This record gives sequence, C-alpha cells and structure tokens, in this order.
Amino acid sequence: MVRSMTGFGREFRILNGKEITVEIRSVNHRFHEFSAKTPYQYRYVEERLKNFIGERVSRGKVDVSLIIHNISGKETRVILNSDVVESYLKALHALRIDQPRIDLALIDNFSIADVFRIPDAFTVIKHEIDEEEAWSAIKEVTGAALDKFIKMRETEGAKMKADILERLVMIEKTASDIEAVSPEITANHRERLLEKMKEVISSEVDEKRVLLEAAIFAEKTAVDEETVRLKSHAAQARDLLNNEDVIGRKLDFIVQEMNREINTIGSKVPEIGVTRLVVELKSELEKIREQIQNIE
Repeated sequence: MVRSMTGFGREFRILNGKEITVEIRSVNHRFHEFSAKTPYQYRYVEERLKNFIGERVSRGKVDVSLIIHNISGKETRVILNSDVVESYLKALHALRIDQPRIDLALIDNFSIADVFRIPDAFTVIKHEIDEEEAWSAIKEVTGAALDKFIKMRETEGAKMKADILERLVMIEKTASDIEAVSPEITANHRERLLEKMKEVISSEVDEKRVLLEAAIFAEKTAVDEETVRLKSHAAQARDLLNNEDVIGRKLDFIVQEMNREINTIGSKVPEIGVTRLVVELKSELEKIREQIQNIE
C-alpha cells in the first residue's frame, strides 16, 4: 500500500500507575531521520523507540514525544527529618529567651511554609524505575499511536496513488497521440520538400531524391522508441503503485527516465503540434514528481 511520508498519531493511556502520552509526527525526508523528546529518567527508551518505529517506517523525518506523569506516588517518597525541624524550633525558642532585642514577630509568624526552607528538613527518596516494566507500558502506548500514524499515512497515500494513476493514463494517451501524428509529420515534410524543389527547378523533379530526403527526415524525427519506452515506464510506475509498499525512490528514478524520453521527443520533433503535446507531458510529469516527493 502506498504511504505518504506525512503523518500524525497520538495515544494516551494509564498503565502501571502512570499517565503515558505518545505523539508521533513526520514530514517528508530523503532518508529516515528519527528524533525523540522524552523525560530525563526515561532517556534509555529513545533507542528502543527508534528501533520499534523503524520496523514499520522506512522514510521520513519522524519526531516522537513521550510524556509520563506518575499518579501512583510510588516512584517518589518525601520523608520529614523531624529531628532537624525540632532542632530549628528549639533554636527559635532560645532566641525568644536569650535575645529579647530580636523582633519577636519574626518568630511568631514562623509557619509550615518556612519549614520547607529549612536545609535538610526533608529527604526525597526516588524509587528505582523498573526499566523493563516501564518499557513494556511505553511500547504498548507507542504501538497504538503508531497504528494511527500509519493509518493516516496510508489514507493520504491512497489519495496520492489515485492522482498519480490518473496522470499516468494521460501520459500514455498523449504518447499515443504523438505516435499517431508522426507519420503525418513525415508526409507533410515530403509534400513541402516536393513543392520547394518544384519552385527551384523547372524540369522534372527527381522523385527518388524526394523520397530519400523524406526518409532521412523520418529517421531523424522518429520517436517510436521514445514513446514506447515512455509508456513502458508508465506501466512500471503503475505496477509499483499497485504491488509494493516502499516505492518513493523507485518512482523518483522512473520519473527521471520518463523526463529524459520526453525531452528527446521534444528535441527530435520541433513541429508545433508535437511541441504542445510535449508541454502537456511535462506538465503531467511534474505534478507526478511533486506527489512522489512525499511518498515513502
């Protein structure tokens, strides 16, 4: 299935006492580029995320955002060092007795908030993270976000595929139109050549010479090989669109080859009618080129 390189997927779940949010977004890029934004204590999962997502995404600039909030209170404990606080309170009481000149209001207004300013009043103990358990939960949420992300890519890719297929049909039709007018161009050239020779010489025109000149012209302006190759490339592009997943680079190569054939046709046949058809071919091919720049 054809996939766009542009996509977005988001998933939120509560697992193992944690609120886990994963967002995956991407834009087109020549290769596969990965970056992740994770909480500091979960940096170890970045490489795992890269490998996990890389199994299903081959091209595009992919950005992942991981947000985790602990709601169980399991990971962090705060312990009051009561001996320390008691020592500070005793010191304040001693100030009231021993230093009467100190503004007593400063002591009387001592509050719970002031306790938090006391050095070493509290000890924060962080629970050691079970890395495998955490990764299992993160992987589950990431997988769900990745499903949405790829679904969006596939939906966009289906639209692009339909557009490209339609333009390939137009290119094949235009190539056939060029094939149809080629014999007429040669015949017209023969008639013009014959008329010019009649104008130049009054005696009988050498028909063999006219036929020879017409044959040389036909050889120089023959574009059958180019139109056949052009339609063959279009058929290859159609097969890729219908049968393979990762086709962006292959399509890009085919479009380059199609452009080469079109340029050759334009240079071989300067007739205004063919020139117009070549312009149409280039226009359709350029629109295809723009589309495949965003195909995985």
